[in-house]
Amino acid sequence: MRGAQRRGRRSQCRELVVALGLVLMGVGTVLLISLGGAADAVIRRVTSRNLGELAPGYAASPGGLRVYATLILALGVTVAGVGISPSASSAGLLGIALGVAVFAIASVIAIRGEVRTYRALSRPPRRP
Repeated sequence: MRGAQRRGRRSQCRELVVALGLVLMGVGTVLLISLGGAADAVIRRVTSRNLGELAPGYAASPGGLRVYATLILALGVTVAGVGISPSASSAGLLGIALGVAVFAIASVIAIRGEVRTYRALSRPPRRP
């Protein structure tokens, strides 16, 4: 009986991990295609606001938000790949590899965009 309970718990954990991956993929997709104006709403209400002393960054632009949406989507693909890998190893490994590769590429693009945005900020002149 204990073996069956363990298998049941493992199955529930895998299902939960797959569900989490699907939710992340859904959120990333909605932001990426701006379904119902979601991307504009996020830019207007979240990413274009100052965070204390930090000015709005790269994510406050439509292109920057698309890059961050791609990061969320890639994370979802990776998490879903982890969840399905015990039962479908080749599909799971493909999802993990694809998600990690896209996440790495999008991270580099996001970092470059943030640096470019920071350098473009107007700064007050230095006092001697």
